[in-house]
Amino acid sequence: MAKENQLLLEQLASRFGNSLTSAELSRFDEVTIVVPKEKILEICTALRDESQFLFEQLIDVCGVDYLTYGQTEWDTEATTETGFSRGRTSHNDQRHLWDKPRFAVVYHLISYAHNSRLRIRAFVEEDMPRIDSVVDVWNSANWYEREAFDFFGIIFEGHPDLRRILTDYGFIGHPFRKDFPLIGNVEMHYDEEKKRVVYGPVEIEERNLVPRVIRDDHRYDVANDKE
Repeated sequence: MAKENQLLLEQLASRFGNSLTSAELSRFDEVTIVVPKEKILEICTALRDESQFLFEQLIDVCGVDYLTYGQTEWDTEATTETGFSRGRTSHNDQRHLWDKPRFAVVYHLISYAHNSRLRIRAFVEEDMPRIDSVVDVWNSANWYEREAFDFFGIIFEGHPDLRRILTDYGFIGHPFRKDFPLIGNVEMHYDEEKKRVVYGPVEIEERNLVPRVIRDDHRYDVANDKE
């Protein structure tokens, strides 16, 4: 499979050239290309129709939030000043540590004709995350794009019915964004007098969680404990 994926990588580079931001094989031998969001429809249509590709099926579309990407506070042997629970409200400006946009849309394709798979990544701006819908290229994108819209707030231009799909109609915010609090923005309950579900302010108390600190001194030596 490594040779086939290398060939696919070369075909992609030859066909699309400068239209690709990058094209590479991962350490797991997976082909990934990064494309400008303005080129997504053009490139996806070619990948579906042209004989050297024939990616006839879209198997997934998902959003990715790179906020705080690269920060590894959970992997620690010391205490932390910030805590780790997204359930707490922080007024700190948590920006990602790299120079790419915060959000990305990721597409996974499969070609049965060539027995190959491909991952496409397109970055979208944080202030107004928008990208063209690929529903007209693959019908299966319909619900996937609605899910990415629901969870991340990414707008898919040209989608025939872009609305929430898994959260409630009155839901506020996008729960897969990394700055969305685990306690949520509102809570709901059934009102016996009004005979319907009503919304109100969240009453859950915020908590700041701290990980277990790994210590290496003799107090935690298993061998000594056995003695």
